[in-house]
Amino acid sequence: MTSETLIYSTPVEAGISEDRWSAACELLANFCNDGTISSAALIAGRGALTVQPQLFGKHSLGGEEPLRDDAMFLVASITKPIVASAALLLVERGLLTLSDKVTDYIPEFGKNGKNAVRIRHLLTHTSGLPDMLPDNVALRKSHSPLSAFVEGTCEVELDFPAGRGVRYQSMGFAILGEIIQRVSGVPCADFVRREIFEPLGMTDSWVGLPDDAFDGDAPIVDRITEVLVPDDMIGQDWNWNGRYWRTLGAPWGGLITTPADLARFCQMMLGQPTSRAQVLSPATIRAATRNQLEVMADVPEIDRRTRPWGLGWRLNWPAHSANFGDFMGSRTYGHWGATGTVLWIDPDQDSFAVLLTTKPQEPQGTWLARVSNAVTASFLD
Repeated sequence: MTSETLIYSTPVEAGISEDRWSAACELLANFCNDGTISSAALIAGRGALTVQPQLFGKHSLGGEEPLRDDAMFLVASITKPIVASAALLLVERGLLTLSDKVTDYIPEFGKNGKNAVRIRHLLTHTSGLPDMLPDNVALRKSHSPLSAFVEGTCEVELDFPAGRGVRYQSMGFAILGEIIQRVSGVPCADFVRREIFEPLGMTDSWVGLPDDAFDGDAPIVDRITEVLVPDDMIGQDWNWNGRYWRTLGAPWGGLITTPADLARFCQMMLGQPTSRAQVLSPATIRAATRNQLEVMADVPEIDRRTRPWGLGWRLNWPAHSANFGDFMGSRTYGHWGATGTVLWIDPDQDSFAVLLTTKPQEPQGTWLARVSNAVTASFLD
């Protein structure tokens, strides 16, 4: 059975143990049934074959409607590797290099000693930029545009010199999105849609919803599952469930998508022939998914060795259970999202899994890791 670029199969046909896959699904169903998680979706595949998406729980918090078959999720920071892929397309085309300075494209970024930050640093979380701006909440409360986040990032000082440390930095991806816009001539969200989503048939994916997604008798926005927001977001019109955040198109966390669409992206990363288009070249994928910190001499040795990053991708950290679980090999890569989501790809087993929930689980990703372990155990050698 096909669904555009996906070929759906039974677990056994895909090289997955039917009993262990059923156990993984049952575990996730139990988390939803006992209220640990309000809603969740799971999809996985091996080679050219994909197991059909499994859906659990309710579509909205406190509601009775089951999770819709066409449900969409705000996946938060899983946005980052997709935006990174857009930047790497520009590198493929000779319009950027990773060693280019950010100031080559955003001259005003050089304020307060940031002249040495390079595109490579943005993609590997070695820039020294903050994760969020000091006035992040105020910006969201005032429904500020993306340009305000870029302007704020241009003003801040670095917490450490570029290339001499590792710290997760969402604002590095705000700057990366601005570079994509200035080089390509179109907003980052439009570039991603044109160059990645459309070629791959990811028709249910947006980095920021268009205004018409709220119109009509059956608006697209009704398909989005409601996220359990942190206490400081409750009742705020700028929270994850509000129109402002859903339309902002944050390059660091604004992607709204479906399990099937993310499966299409994963298959492209694995170079599967079922992919409608091989958006990234094999050379680009190899570079994006190997440890880039390994050759960055000024990065602390413990980070280079035990907490590696690719270009927009977190590589597996075997000593950490968080999000990815405990059974993955050293070449596995992926990303997680603050809304309770994780995606990982294992090139050694030619496999992937996408687990989307609506319960924030940072910093440990406890329930994600437990289900991820069960899914990993279901793959047959």
